[in-house]
Amino acid sequence: MDPIKLIKSVYSVILLIFSIVLISGMIATKQTNLSENAHPAAAYCLLWAAIIWLTMVEGGQASLVGLIPVNAELYAESHPKAYKCTHITNKGDNLDRYLLGRQFMVVLVVFCVNISGGPIGGAEIWGLPDWVKGIFLQAGLAMILLTCNVGQLNSQVNASLCMLDYTDNYFALLTLWVAMVVEFSGLLHSSYLVQLAVAAMAGKKVVSNEDPRNAGQSIFFFGRCLVSLAILWFCLAVTFVALFDGKTTMWKGVPAWLAVIIFFILMSVVGTLEGMQIAFFAVA
Repeated sequence: MDPIKLIKSVYSVILLIFSIVLISGMIATKQTNLSENAHPAAAYCLLWAAIIWLTMVEGGQASLVGLIPVNAELYAESHPKAYKCTHITNKGDNLDRYLLGRQFMVVLVVFCVNISGGPIGGAEIWGLPDWVKGIFLQAGLAMILLTCNVGQLNSQVNASLCMLDYTDNYFALLTLWVAMVVEFSGLLHSSYLVQLAVAAMAGKKVVSNEDPRNAGQSIFFFGRCLVSLAILWFCLAVTFVALFDGKTTMWKGVPAWLAVIIFFILMSVVGTLEGMQIAFFAVA
């Protein structure tokens, strides 16, 4: 192995182990939100249940997007559960629906991870130096390393290399159905309005793999879009009020107008990265 790669792997593993031990210690001493308000056992259970589900939410995306160009009949008998998954996502615009619902699941699962393992303000443990607590606890590096290394990155890499094996189980099928139900609820349908607006500004039409909607389908679709848009505006209003009232986790001393700019910049970066990720999986 390349010495540089070996060094990076070793210190990455050390940091991950330290982060897991640190988070576990914070939960045991009731210094996370859920362990403080409920019980450490509840925090442990929710934390690892969320992390495990995140592995399938992230890995399932890599697999199902990558399997689109593959003839499903080739693995219908060898990987029957993976076949059931792609039989759903390869039909019409279901892959887009799955990706939309899946993104909500990512945010929800990460939220559960944070309330379970995220430290409360002023947390103290093992007499660690202030700079260590500042980096791993206050800046959130411990939670980032746990969530990314265990819940996201390894599953994406493994799933992109073993697409059929990763989705050939009922856990993947369950995750797919949950994502489809989330999308069907209409909670995220304002995203379709953004899609239509971007396509219109580009002078192009949104290409669909399904027949044009009839009157009833259009009413149902755009009705959910309006409900989703109303929810989105309400959420934005709440977020702006919190930003201007200083009731967010933004660093002290940052003016409200700058916090709003940072908020939109980060949202744009996240959107770009998510879109690039899907594109890379699709063409890899």
